[in-house]
Amino acid sequence: MRLKLAVGVFSCLLVAAQSVVAASMQSMDAAAEVGSLKTLSVPDFIDVAHRGASGYLPEHSREATVMAHALGADYIEQDVQLSRDGIPVVLHDIYLDAISNVAEVFPDRHRPDGRYYVVDFTLNHLQQLTLSARHNEAGERVYPARFSASDLTFKIQTLAENLSLIQEMNRVRDTNTGVYVEIKAPRWYHQQDYDITASTMRVLEEAGYKDDALPTPIYLQSFNPETLRRLKREFHVNYPLVQLIADNSWNESDVDYDAMKTYAGLESLSAYADSIGVWLDHVLVGVKDGEPQWSGILDDASRAKLPVFVYTLRADDLPDGVSSHKQLREWLKKAGAVGAFSDFPDQK
Repeated sequence: MRLKLAVGVFSCLLVAAQSVVAASMQSMDAAAEVGSLKTLSVPDFIDVAHRGASGYLPEHSREATVMAHALGADYIEQDVQLSRDGIPVVLHDIYLDAISNVAEVFPDRHRPDGRYYVVDFTLNHLQQLTLSARHNEAGERVYPARFSASDLTFKIQTLAENLSLIQEMNRVRDTNTGVYVEIKAPRWYHQQDYDITASTMRVLEEAGYKDDALPTPIYLQSFNPETLRRLKREFHVNYPLVQLIADNSWNESDVDYDAMKTYAGLESLSAYADSIGVWLDHVLVGVKDGEPQWSGILDDASRAKLPVFVYTLRADDLPDGVSSHKQLREWLKKAGAVGAFSDFPDQK
């Protein structure tokens, strides 16, 4: 009975998502003209749905977006990649391997390294794929307890579709959920002869994110400092920009993130960034006698007058010594973070 009920609820969610998308694509121009729906009442802690409600449904899928909205997330994140024909799509990785059935649909379309790159597929080809729960090279799900049904179809969204969907959900639900857009791998895309920053900004402007009349609240983030500087210098962005801080081992850009995490580094980036996004492991360094042990980055960021977002909270992958998602969120809130990215935006 529980399984039948869950399938029924999911089916309703799927139908609702499809209906809302159809209506939202018709209303994007009107939403852009209206401007801001209402003045945002800033919460005391900002809950960002990481790739949508990715703890419950395949990440960045249309259905994960709808569910995140329904669960009351303050913002929903959009990671942006580019198709071969230069269209921004909502995906986290530059590869398709770990989150889709690309190897089944296009088995011969990989590069010599064996990987399937998003930018090697046109939008038409990308939309022939089905999104799945994230899996490793052996085909094993990274988070075994998460959604795993294989008889349901989840499709890749364009950035334009995703923004329109959220705007229309805001209208029909009378809410003001924001968007939290990340420009992914700009250095790598430049090496492929693409300008992902310009492509993303073109879609945002067409969706109404320009001047002061914004259709929803918005943050724009990147791991690349030069991308953020360019957004200020070339595109004259006047909504909040977030400098994401990585671990050097990830090779996100050619900057030294260890130096960026120091007080001097944070103070210097405050010239172009309005906030920072910091990896959880760089903030919470341990738990001793039931109490969180913090690094100095929260205090240093406060001195540099930079609000801190923390990524990523996962109820099914908690740090050692943390008893629950709710506890971790409350600790971060008390420690001074202004918000956090979570795969489970309802667990507050």
